[in-house]
Amino acid sequence: MTGGDEQASAHGGAPGAARIAVVTVAFRSNEVLPGFLASIAGASSEPVHTVVVDNRPDEASRAAELARGIGAVYVAQPSNPGYGGAINAGVATLPADVRWVLVSNPDVVLHPGVIDALVAVGESDARIGAIGPAVLNPDGTVYPSARRVPSLRTGVGHALFVNLWHDNPWTRRYRADDEAVAARDAGWLSGACLLVRREAFDAVGGFDDEYFMYFEDVDLGYRLGKAGYRNRYEPDAAVTHVGAHTAARDSSVMIRAHHDSARRFIGRKYAGWHLWPVRAALGIGLAARSALLQRGAR
Repeated sequence: MTGGDEQASAHGGAPGAARIAVVTVAFRSNEVLPGFLASIAGASSEPVHTVVVDNRPDEASRAAELARGIGAVYVAQPSNPGYGGAINAGVATLPADVRWVLVSNPDVVLHPGVIDALVAVGESDARIGAIGPAVLNPDGTVYPSARRVPSLRTGVGHALFVNLWHDNPWTRRYRADDEAVAARDAGWLSGACLLVRREAFDAVGGFDDEYFMYFEDVDLGYRLGKAGYRNRYEPDAAVTHVGAHTAARDSSVMIRAHHDSARRFIGRKYAGWHLWPVRAALGIGLAARSALLQRGAR
């Protein structure tokens, strides 16, 4: 953390005065970070303690300058621990008074009042550990950001057929497309933007920072559910994800990271010794699928 950056909030106020925090991760984010930071003020009627974590900043990074411009805390990470690890580092700096943390990508624009709406849902039931808004694409369509934790049947069917048969029943069930307009409990919520109860986040140890990219949000939702918390989707609260959802998957590096993370999650969910044949079979299948997709991406 750089010296002199411990002002507390995008709305001003003394350090520790806010009960709501926003933590975002910057990595080569100069184009999108200004829009995200500018949207915070209108998203909450209360003071918000904002933290910008900059993964492996280079000389071109404007994250420190932009953070200071709104009175946010700037945290420079000398390496790139991935999204979950960076969020954990940001949450670790928060004052004890913070009860709610909005975790968000920097390529998101918060709609007016969205933090207020998410907090209101969270405070309606102490069992709610995370609340996700509707995540809109730039054209206004809804991205499926509240999904079921994949079962063996659903996960395998989705993985095998999604690239060949986009509307297959396993993918529809996993993505819960038919329920995109309904407030409901979900297995997990997209890490692109979600509000977490600080107590619940701390209770499960935050994100598993062994996930460099992908599945860290699936894993968090799964562990919150196992700990007795609810993951709640609230479509009346909305944000716009201005970045492309699929562009990163085109590179062989991202394809490999996605499948490595899937293997890690499978290992956690099906950890029993008697399930080793399942883990082995799925691991072989994922490795083969990863190699095939990487070959096609070249």
